[in-house]
Amino acid sequence: MSSGKFLEKLLDGVEVGWLPLGDVTQYEQPTKYLVTSTNYSDEFDTPVLTAGKTFILGYTDEVSGIYKASEKPVIIFDDFTTANKWVDFDFKAKSSAMKMISSDDEDRLLIKYIYYWLNTLPSELVDGDHKRQWIGNFSNKKIPIPCPENHKKSLEIQAEIVRILDTFTELTAELTAELTARKKQYNYYRDQLLRFEDGDVEWKTLGEITTSIASGRNKARSVEGAFPVYGSTGIIGFTNEAGYSGNVLLVARVGANAGLVNAVSGDFDVSDNTLVLRPIDAWNMRFAFHQLTHMNLNQYAVGGGQPLVTGGLLKALKVPFPPLEEQVRIAAILDKFDVLTNSITEGLPREIALRQKQYEYYRDLLLSFPRPEEVAA
Repeated sequence: MSSGKFLEKLLDGVEVGWLPLGDVTQYEQPTKYLVTSTNYSDEFDTPVLTAGKTFILGYTDEVSGIYKASEKPVIIFDDFTTANKWVDFDFKAKSSAMKMISSDDEDRLLIKYIYYWLNTLPSELVDGDHKRQWIGNFSNKKIPIPCPENHKKSLEIQAEIVRILDTFTELTAELTAELTARKKQYNYYRDQLLRFEDGDVEWKTLGEITTSIASGRNKARSVEGAFPVYGSTGIIGFTNEAGYSGNVLLVARVGANAGLVNAVSGDFDVSDNTLVLRPIDAWNMRFAFHQLTHMNLNQYAVGGGQPLVTGGLLKALKVPFPPLEEQVRIAAILDKFDVLTNSITEGLPREIALRQKQYEYYRDLLLSFPRPEEVAA
């Protein structure tokens, strides 16, 4: 069914009015709900929120100044970035650069309906623009209100739209919770499988189980080329001259990502801010990847403002070295978990991405009301 026909059936001939968002909402500064301490712990009860990507910064044990969103849900809106979140649980806030948006009259306009519509708006931020966005911009946006003269009918339509979109968001939330549980399970099994007691297995230095550990050499790259160029976090360009071939481990050498491990194969080149490790045949490539990732090589970085992991430091590190057959067995188990919890082409991350796209499609379809010419975009 097309977007137009779907909406036509939903509206069943009723008119749609358009009112400024500021006329149908009210906002509150979170001044009364700001956290006073940054002593966060997962053992505490009350989440501390920001409207940005991080959302939950931590949990506090403060018992006063808690906003009861479990009783009156709100939209938290970052006044500088326009990021927003739906909140229906009690919380404290981190920053006053945030507004708490609610419906001016729930008997006329549902706050959850406002939230879903708000997220259909394109970003209009300009680089370097630090003005407050709610009053100067978003409060002037005109929101569609189906059947504005008949509040009962209007709420029925709004509630149906919210119900459909809630179904998609709940499914995504369930998958995300499942992914979180799988990651915990993965971390548990990885800890168990890669924990070796002294005397159980032989220990060797990385210098003994690699044929070489050295910095990459590539400095020239482009957006085109036959071979990928790898940097500290993945592919950063392409080249027509491959400097390396085979199976290697890459370790970010410098900067915030120092110690990050990637496993690559084929023909490629490597930037000079990345270390290239070639495992010997007796050190299984996938086992080596999981082993080094689990070790958190960043903890060995030296330097203050610019952390650095050196080849010499890696060569001296000792690691447990079980028989090759055991390495292969462990790697196979961890690879399955890795696909389930991290792959964007398989497993839960792919399923979550697909469900998010499906939600966005139906959200835009359900909220794309015909816009009269006199209503500004």
